[in-house]
Amino acid sequence: MSAPAMPFTERMTCSQARAETSTAVLPLCEGLPRHQTRRLHEDALLIASELAANALRHGGGLTRFSACVHAHVLVVQVSDRSDREPLLLPHDPTVPGGFGWLMVRSLARSVTVERHGAGGKTITAELAPPPRS
Repeated sequence: MSAPAMPFTERMTCSQARAETSTAVLPLCEGLPRHQTRRLHEDALLIASELAANALRHGGGLTRFSACVHAHVLVVQVSDRSDREPLLLPHDPTVPGGFGWLMVRSLARSVTVERHGAGGKTITAELAPPPRS
């Protein structure tokens, strides 16, 4: 699934990524019970901030970000300058961090990594609301 990428924004921050995701996820929350709305919203923000932070910290900078709803699924896309795939690191309780990629993969319905021929990559995470009852 492909979401439209926002125009090149070299100064996108984690806060801006969270704000864009917060707005994008609202249509998915309509009609859900409050506890499901809260969880969906929080999961979306965690995914967006983690992917944006990793692009800034490990990917040579965030080059594109988008968050939109497509076919009742929130699609978050983050592009950076590195062609290295994120690593699933063994957990070490004595070292802070290192569990973000596992968290993203656990919260998202699906996650893909697409390498670009000219360098860089795009990570796409999809998050769907729970089935309506």
